[in-house]
Amino acid sequence: MSDLAQTSNTGSANPEDVARFTRMADAWWDPAGKFRPLHQINPVRIEFILDNVCKHFGLDSKADQPFKGLDILDVGCGGGLLSEPMARLGANMTSIDAGDKNIEIAKIHAAQSGLDIEYLNILPEDLASQGRKFDLVLNMEVIEHVADPELFIAASASVLKDKGCMVLSTMNRNLKSLILAKVAAEYILRWLPIGTHDWKKFLKPSELANLIRPHGLNFIDLQGIVFAPLSHTWSLSKTDLDVNYVGFATKD
Repeated sequence: MSDLAQTSNTGSANPEDVARFTRMADAWWDPAGKFRPLHQINPVRIEFILDNVCKHFGLDSKADQPFKGLDILDVGCGGGLLSEPMARLGANMTSIDAGDKNIEIAKIHAAQSGLDIEYLNILPEDLASQGRKFDLVLNMEVIEHVADPELFIAASASVLKDKGCMVLSTMNRNLKSLILAKVAAEYILRWLPIGTHDWKKFLKPSELANLIRPHGLNFIDLQGIVFAPLSHTWSLSKTDLDVNYVGFATKD
């Protein structure tokens, strides 16, 4: 639900989505506000990232700062909801978003939290042109908002170090996701502002796998992020990828 926006008339981003998320930037850190769903799924996203990254790099997930020494890039970071936990886990964080107001909000909150995070108002293709390299790239709830998914993935993959890895999350495209992630979430439950998502831009897991494969990336873990209405909680599922899902990919 964060967005990769564009800073020029070219690039991977969608200017309409950029403007939409920029208008909501002041609400990033309100857990009951317009980004409430991201606040709610954040613990589940962190659990998935921590488990897979520690396994991949042979790190101790129980350590106070298991990601110490890792260079991590958060693409489409929004207000920094995921960047800050990664920094607390010890990562050297670089976080980018083309929405300038998002970046300003993120910088202020990080400073208030005493966290050292490099926030940049650029696109991944701009970062790639600088020759920057990272151990881990996070593309969380972003690809369904970009104008050019192939360019977006190519740029994101190009900044990975050898043996690097990527975590991607998005929404599946099927009748169930149309009803729950679009109609119910925006029009009935009002979890999200109307128009937040374009269901046609949701990606099936097979389609996302096909996008990353030409860049030497393959999924080694795919799990659903599932909502339980009775307990009002989110959890990971290895079998239910029907709506929200997250994948861990490694570079050959």
